[in-house]
Amino acid sequence: MTRLLASVATLDELTLAARGGADILDLKDPKAGALGAWPLDGIARAVREARRWPVRPPLSATVGDLPMAPAAVTGRVAETWACGVDYVKIGLCPSGDPAACVAALEPEARRGARIVAMLFADLWTDANRLLPDLAQAGFVGAMLDTAGKGAGGLLRHKTNGELARFVEQARGLGLLTGLAGSLRREDVPALLPLAPDYLGFRTALCVGADRGGALDPTALAALRHAVPRRLASA
Repeated sequence: MTRLLASVATLDELTLAARGGADILDLKDPKAGALGAWPLDGIARAVREARRWPVRPPLSATVGDLPMAPAAVTGRVAETWACGVDYVKIGLCPSGDPAACVAALEPEARRGARIVAMLFADLWTDANRLLPDLAQAGFVGAMLDTAGKGAGGLLRHKTNGELARFVEQARGLGLLTGLAGSLRREDVPALLPLAPDYLGFRTALCVGADRGGALDPTALAALRHAVPRRLASA
């Protein structure tokens, strides 16, 4: 069953997205880059707010657009996980030493941090080659996203066949799978048959399809309809 991930930029959007039926709430600052991070105190406040709800979706948080330097990556992941989110998302780029970053994060994963790797489809020619390393290091998931939000969405950079192979290989390694990257509502029918665990949205949720703008409840409702819920227990 594919679920709907909604990236939210403020506490008000957090509440709006939860009420609108998002299956996972992703804390991200779209004005600070592809994976712009909320400040740590803001993440902690969002966690406290969500814990007051009778029922809440899982919360994920990005750690920002970090250089592929193990010390910087491990420190920020540890700090973000300590805020109490359910998942920490780290972007992996081919520049620098992404393999060393993955290896350096293994102790954090073994201590319980639930880390999801974001692999940028417009930067990697073969992101799949990192998937075995992610599984070996104890990551819980891998998503394909895009780094350059003005250079077209995910389907401009990867074919359906490439996306299908990514999802299949990641799932075979026991990883949660997700697809994101300037996805539109019109992309959903092509992506649902691939059966990723999540489809992630920001731009398509916003007024005027401006990812830096405000979340639009009408757009969220349209995407909630396009990514239908099945059994609540699934």
